[in-house]
Amino acid sequence: MSTESPRQIAARVLRRRSNSPDYVETLLEQELARTTLSRLDRALCQELVYGVVRRQLTLDWLIARKTGGREQERGAQMLLRLGLYQIFWLERIPAHAAVYETVELAKRTGLGAKAGFLNAVLRGCLRERERIARQLEALKKEEPVTGYSHPAWLVERWQARWGAEKTAKLMEWNNAPPPTFARLNGLKTDAARLTERWKEHGIGFAAREWDWTGGDWLAELQTHPSLAEWEDFQRGFFYVQDPSTLLAVHELNPQPGENILDVCAAPGGKTACLAQRMENRGHILARDIQPQRLRRLRENCERLGVTCVEIAEGDIASALRADSPSAGTGVLLYDRILLDAPCSNSGVLRRRVDLRWRIRPEELVRLRGEQAALLREAAVQLKPGGLLVYSTCSLEAEENETVTRDFLAEHANFTLESERQLLPFRDQVDGAYVAALRLVK
Repeated sequence: MSTESPRQIAARVLRRRSNSPDYVETLLEQELARTTLSRLDRALCQELVYGVVRRQLTLDWLIARKTGGREQERGAQMLLRLGLYQIFWLERIPAHAAVYETVELAKRTGLGAKAGFLNAVLRGCLRERERIARQLEALKKEEPVTGYSHPAWLVERWQARWGAEKTAKLMEWNNAPPPTFARLNGLKTDAARLTERWKEHGIGFAAREWDWTGGDWLAELQTHPSLAEWEDFQRGFFYVQDPSTLLAVHELNPQPGENILDVCAAPGGKTACLAQRMENRGHILARDIQPQRLRRLRENCERLGVTCVEIAEGDIASALRADSPSAGTGVLLYDRILLDAPCSNSGVLRRRVDLRWRIRPEELVRLRGEQAALLREAAVQLKPGGLLVYSTCSLEAEENETVTRDFLAEHANFTLESERQLLPFRDQVDGAYVAALRLVK
């Protein structure tokens, strides 16, 4: 196990990110698994990594201004980002300590020759800290793309849709660390017992409710052990889940005894919530195409005591072949189908911190085609009178309203029963889109 400091581990993750196909969240998870850091040090390491990635464009703007626009060697650029992030965005870290630790980190990572240069740039910024802080605040209004550190194409389309003020609120939301929400698992406990346990163990929490979460008890966690060490989590008393993800379950409204298809089920948060709503009575076929994600789905179902779920690998086309009458499975059609489609994830950039720098405009066109195909394939497995819920965690119309409208135009036997878009700047939850489509009898 590594005994390195949070800054050393953060620096290595950021270096690996520059030439790795993996998302930074995965790289950080890999590194933290090899350490003996305390809970607080792990939190600091995560804050440093995620903060630097979120604020990357703003940090590079500041570095360019303080180095005459000269291109920096990759390692030096990364250390400057790390040091400046601590100075201007982490008030709990003494600024002089941030400078010292960054310079020492350069010496320990083979960049000793750059130590004097890094020290000069960081101390120069420290001397002008108040003036630079004002400049950074003004930058949000003058150049919101740079000031809020978001891709220009996303900012432009959001501003065209919602205007500058709401777009600024959305970007501010994306740049803030997300809260952690726990959904009570009613298959193993109830709210009274769980809250009593939490009070006894000093867990800080606040019960939360939205109009679409009334059937599920939710709490925003404030102070708690790590999930790996928390007995209540390991025993399956709750599942960590953003409230926005429950809108699709709410609209599907599963009933005990029904036969339900969950098309893109992994990692299983919505699947387990469906099972809870069904009181573990009935049948849910949960499909996904990725074996690793299916393992997580299986583990989650086992931990949460979900017994009405059958897990199957393969896409919806596989389900069509396997579940057709000619396949002899006895499964003909489903009462309800949940299609939580693969999407751009533009509504969850707060949680997927690396995604803003990876997503491209052309992805929306490709994803729209995939989503439309999945919707068509799912539709033929629904019973007459049954309900098909299409959902994404995207904010983009191409993946949401457009897919729904195109589907309805092609399928006169379906009606739109409900449609809703959750927006972070309005609803104070992750972005999500849900459309409930009824097959006419």
